Amino acid sequence: MFIFLKKVLSNSKQLIEHQALELLDTYSGANNYILFLKTKKENNKKFYPTRTQADYINNYYNVQPKVARKWVDLDTYFAKKFSEERYLLEVPNKIYVEKLLVEKEKSYHIWGKFFEKDVLSEFWVPKSALIKSHTTDIVEISYDKYSHRPPLSHQKEAIEKLVGSRRFILADDMGLGKTTSTIIAALETGAKKILIICPASLKINWQREIQNYTERSVFISEGKKYSTESDFVIVNYDILKNFHDPKEKENSLLLKSQFELVILDEAHMVSNAQAQRTKIINSFVKNIKRVWLLTGTPMTSRPMNYYNLLNIIESPVAQNWMAYAIRYCQGYQFNAGKRKVWNVTGASNLEELKDRTSKQILRRLKEDVLDLPDKIITPVYLRLRSKEYENLMGEYYDWYDKNPNESSSLTVQFSKLMKVRKVIANEKISQTIEFAENILDQGKKVIIFTNFTDTLQSIYQHFGKQAVYLDGSCSNSVRQQAVDSFQNDEKIKVFVGNLKAAGVGLTLTSAEVVIMNDLSFVPAEHSQAEDRAYRYGQKNNVLVYYPIFENTIEGAIYDILNHKKKIISTVMGDGDSENIGDVVEEILNHINKR
Repeated sequence: MFIFLKKVLSNSKQLIEHQALELLDTYSGANNYILFLKTKKENNKKFYPTRTQADYINNYYNVQPKVARKWVDLDTYFAKKFSEERYLLEVPNKIYVEKLLVEKEKSYHIWGKFFEKDVLSEFWVPKSALIKSHTTDIVEISYDKYSHRPPLSHQKEAIEKLVGSRRFILADDMGLGKTTSTIIAALETGAKKILIICPASLKINWQREIQNYTERSVFISEGKKYSTESDFVIVNYDILKNFHDPKEKENSLLLKSQFELVILDEAHMVSNAQAQRTKIINSFVKNIKRVWLLTGTPMTSRPMNYYNLLNIIESPVAQNWMAYAIRYCQGYQFNAGKRKVWNVTGASNLEELKDRTSKQILRRLKEDVLDLPDKIITPVYLRLRSKEYENLMGEYYDWYDKNPNESSSLTVQFSKLMKVRKVIANEKISQTIEFAENILDQGKKVIIFTNFTDTLQSIYQHFGKQAVYLDGSCSNSVRQQAVDSFQNDEKIKVFVGNLKAAGVGLTLTSAEVVIMNDLSFVPAEHSQAEDRAYRYGQKNNVLVYYPIFENTIEGAIYDILNHKKKIISTVMGDGDSENIGDVVEEILNHINKR
C-alpha cells in the first residue's frame, strides 16, 4: 500500500512539472519570470523546473502583468531588510516597478530594480513594504448656506481636508470646533447614511450640533434601540456590541445600514487593539467608503498607542505591525517563560513618523490659530435618567400648586429647589470626571467648579494625589497652599473648587480649561469663576465647558440665559449685576410653568 501511494504521489509530481514544461513551450505572454524560465528550457535540454517554479507557471500562465514604470517609496524596515538579504552597498529608499507580474494576498511579484544603475530583475515584495502616498482631493465649498452659523477660517481648512479625504484624522486641539467642522464636511460629501460613534456623554451634543445645520433625521441609539432608516445614527462605544458581532457579521445592524461615512469622536478610545470596542470597529469599518477620526490626543509619548488609529485610516506606516513596532516603538522580543513577548513601550524616530503621517492628519494647537476668541464658552448637552430627580420635581410642583401663599416667595421657591439642584450636580459627577480625564490625557490642567460640598469631595477623591480642592471650610493658609500647588507643581493637574469660595480672588492660570459641573442661580458667579484661569499671565486661550442636562430645570435655566445673551454678558462676562434679581425671577417663573 505504501509503495502504491508513493508511486501515485511521484506520478502526480511529474504531472505538475510536465504540465509546466508544456506550458513553457507555448507561452507568449509578458511575464518576464516565465519568459526567463522558457529561455532557460530552450537553452538547456536537461532543464527541469522545481516544484515552486512549476506551480508558478501553472498558476500564472494566463495572468497578464500590469505595466507600472514608476518609483515607489519603500518602508524603512523592509528597505534595511532587503539591503541585508541582498548584500546591497546602501539601503534603498525606493524601488522601481517596471511591471507588476503577479499580485498575491500579501505580496507582489515585481519586475524592477532598487537603484537607477541596476539591471531589471524579478523579486517578491511584501505589500506592506511599499508605501502608498495619501492624496487629498482639492475641493471647493460654498459656505453661504451656513451663514447662520458660519465656520471660522481654520474650520474651513479642516472641512476641506475632510471632504477631500476618504480616511483622515482631525487632531485639532480642544476648543477648535472639530464637531462643527466635521458636521459641515459630512453634509458636503453628500453621504446619505452617516454613523457617529462617541462617548455616551457627547451624544446629545452631537445631535444638537447636527440640528444646527440640517433638518435630516437623527437617531440616538440607547441600549439595544437602533435605526436602520435614519440619516444620522449616533451610538456610544459601550453599546456597539449590541449592533455588531465580528463573528456573526451576517446579523450586523451596522453593516445592514450601509453607512457611507463613519465618524469616530474621541478616537483615542480605540487605541487599544485588544479592547472589545476596538475589535468591533476594526471589523466593520474596513469596507466603509469614508472613515474620519476626531481626537485632541493624536499621539502620546508611546507611539504604539497611535498604531490602531493609523491602521483604521489605512496609513502606509501601519501596513506592518512588526515594522512599525521596531521602527517607532524601539520594539524587541524577549522570553517570558516558554513564550516570546514583544516590548513596544519605547519611542523612536518620532519626527519621521510625524512626517510620514502628515498627509492624513490635521493638527493645530489653540495658540497657532489666530481667529479664536480668548475665552471660548461651550455647552455640552447631556440627558438625565433619574427617578430621584423626577420624584423631587413632582413633590416641588405639588407644593407649589397647594401652597399659593408660601410659593409666591422667590426665596422659598429657591430653597425648595435646593435638593433638586443637588441631585443634578451629583448625577453629573461621572460625566464631569470623564470629561476632565480626557483633558488630562491631552497634557492640560483643569479647574472644576461646583456649588455643593458632597459633589466637590466626590470629584476630588476620584483624582486623589493629582488634585487639590478649596471650599468654605479651608483656612487662608490651606487655601494658598492649594493655589500654589496647582500653579507650580506639575503633578497637580486638577483644582476642584466651590463656586463661591474659590470663584473669586484666585489666580489659576496654569489651567486652560474650566468645567462648571452645575449652575448657580446667581449668574454673575459664573463669570467670576471662569476668570480664575482667564487672568493676567494666561498665555493660552481659555476653554470653559458647561455640561448641561437638557431635559431638566438646568436645561431651562441655561436656555433662558443663553436666549437673553446673558450667558455671555451677565452670566459669563461683563453684565450689569443689577439685573440678577430679574433673571432669577424669570428662571423660577419658567420652571413653575412646567
